[in-house]
Amino acid sequence: MKKNQEVSTEEKIKEAARTVFMKKGYAATRTRDIAEEAGINLALLNYYFRSKEKLFEIVMMEKMQKLFGGLVGIINDESTTLEKKLEQLVNYYIDMLSSNPDLPIFVLSELRTNGDHLAKSLQAGNLLQHTALFKQLQVNRPDVNPLHFVINILGTTIFPFVAKPMFQAVGNVSEKDFASLMDERRKLIPKWIRASLQTQ
Repeated sequence: MKKNQEVSTEEKIKEAARTVFMKKGYAATRTRDIAEEAGINLALLNYYFRSKEKLFEIVMMEKMQKLFGGLVGIINDESTTLEKKLEQLVNYYIDMLSSNPDLPIFVLSELRTNGDHLAKSLQAGNLLQHTALFKQLQVNRPDVNPLHFVINILGTTIFPFVAKPMFQAVGNVSEKDFASLMDERRKLIPKWIRASLQTQ
């Protein structure tokens, strides 16, 4: 019974940390804020997690995993064509970001202030260069660094969600309009990337 209670309290603290960090960011968050959100006292929070840094690392790695983790299966699949991979990547991101619209702003903001540490933890650069996606891009366009295509895929897919508040304010774009735009982009982005792969 005690073990279940501990798991429950630990999860309650992590959930509170997710909420507060997403709302305030790392720098503006105090451990007291997390304890209040979890409905516990500060001493209990310190018993489970020694520092704000430790909690943030857990939350940030979860968010990074959510933002980039789903890519692994897609980009490493040697049995799918490059064309299919492009479609799968775009669909994955549009689905995931539609459900988690605040995620890219949070991750990008925190990467700016703590990027080196997170990059070392993830070792994303090394992993990406050995994927089936990278090899397929190199075969299609040996004259262009594959990272350009990866940047284009991520930029054209993630940026609209980062800029969504601006589109809604300036362009009078409703939630329904935005969802329709994203559905259109499911077809358009792979076409744009394919076109850039063919241009010599």
